[in-house]
Amino acid sequence: MKDLEHFLREEGVSEALLEEAASFRLQHEAGGDDCRRVPDPPYRYYGKEVWEKAIAAILCGENLLLAGPKATGKNVLAENLACLFGRPLWNVSFHVNADASYLIGSDTYDGSKVVFRPGPVYCCAQRGGFGVLDEINMARNEALAVLHATLDFRRVIDVAGYDRIQVDPAARFIGTMNYGYAGTRDLNEALCSRFVILDMPLIRQEDLEKLLRDTFPDMKKTMRTQFTELFYELERKARSAEVSERALDLRGLLDAAALIRKGVLSRDALEMCIVNKTFDDYERGLVMDVIRARIPMDLTGKDVFE
Repeated sequence: MKDLEHFLREEGVSEALLEEAASFRLQHEAGGDDCRRVPDPPYRYYGKEVWEKAIAAILCGENLLLAGPKATGKNVLAENLACLFGRPLWNVSFHVNADASYLIGSDTYDGSKVVFRPGPVYCCAQRGGFGVLDEINMARNEALAVLHATLDFRRVIDVAGYDRIQVDPAARFIGTMNYGYAGTRDLNEALCSRFVILDMPLIRQEDLEKLLRDTFPDMKKTMRTQFTELFYELERKARSAEVSERALDLRGLLDAAALIRKGVLSRDALEMCIVNKTFDDYERGLVMDVIRARIPMDLTGKDVFE
């Protein structure tokens, strides 16, 4: 927690907002098993303006919808927010089979009787956690309908045949969505009105260099610059539709650097983490050409790291 606060102060995030976040933590202190659910993110989200908007929204009691293309750090920001506010985190991944019982809970047999097994939304609401509704625009109507009363001013969950619970004052829900993924669709107006929406920008070049420096302090400065340039070259190719967004993978770039440090040749590491995420041979060739123009193929860990 102290490390994250120190990072945010270095980024220039408003001191007043950070003090209010600290007061929130003291007022809603996680205890018991919930402490294990408070995340300790391996990566920081870089972007002062986005941080300030997100913190202000949480402090105002709003639910957040993080909308943006791939590699904009939506889930990273969600985890960092839960860490900053000291809240247990529940992740809900929406898919075609996610229904009301998956979100709220369902009956189950415990060996002697039928009992209610709470779902992630129920647990998050009851215990004042942060619920990440991942790829919310892939959800079925039935699943979204049960969220309406949870997310608006009523802040309640009706569990048919059991109880009506009030959502804890500390609970917040953070949706993420990417318009470009297969199977996604536009959210209905009723659900959109229950969120404040942050349009997530692509990480800035100087921030990506900071991320690489903080993640790999021993990476040589020249190589850090080349990895940064590689990411933005792939972004330009994806934006102009020369390659698909599969190749634009920030996690993949970080994973490739980690493999190189472990002794994997740069060619193999970049193939495993970036090139092979595209499934068309012609496109793989294009992506590999972009990589070759920036990163020599025979680099070892000693070439990339001090």
